[in-house]
Amino acid sequence: MFDVKTMARLLRAHLAEVRQHARARGDGGYTTETVLITALLVILALSVVGIIVAKVTAKAKAIDLG
Repeated sequence: MFDVKTMARLLRAHLAEVRQHARARGDGGYTTETVLITALLVILALSVVGIIVAKVTAKAKAIDLG
């Protein structure tokens, strides 16, 4: 079995290789940017839906049926 120092060296080497591979790709930053913008738009849409539901529910409860 490997000791902790050897495992740490292997992990650092692997992370360096992954980082180098990610930098070699041309769309590395674009993908992250797209995911973040999409997530922000989803949060915004859910907030708008929540506000609309709250307003419609309040109006529906205000209707006098008696």
